[in-house]
Amino acid sequence: MDPQQLRFTTSHEWIAPDGTVGISDHAQHEITDVVFVELPKSGRAVKAQEPCAVVESVKAAFDIYAPVAGTIAAVNEETAKNPALVNQHPYGAGWLYKMTMASPADREKLMTHEGYQTFLKSATH
Repeated sequence: MDPQQLRFTTSHEWIAPDGTVGISDHAQHEITDVVFVELPKSGRAVKAQEPCAVVESVKAAFDIYAPVAGTIAAVNEETAKNPALVNQHPYGAGWLYKMTMASPADREKLMTHEGYQTFLKSATH
């Protein structure tokens, strides 16, 4: 996926226009070697910023939050089988789940790719 088409959260999740969710390239670099992914159950209703998945590396486990409110529509079983996809293709094959957004307008309130890059620069200084 083209990062320019994604919207980002301050907790480093991204969401595509079709509701696909993953973690940013920055986040996968911070997490390092992903060894386990726990995905949410399809059909689960989630609130914005609710923890709904877990990504584990060799050093720690990290909650993954829903970027917007909605329902989990599908999960990426390939990522569960091969967690390294999160590191190798954070904007592609390493996606985590898809959701049906309660209000697609909520996605528009999140940071653009450019805004996210500015956020990252300000967060590291």
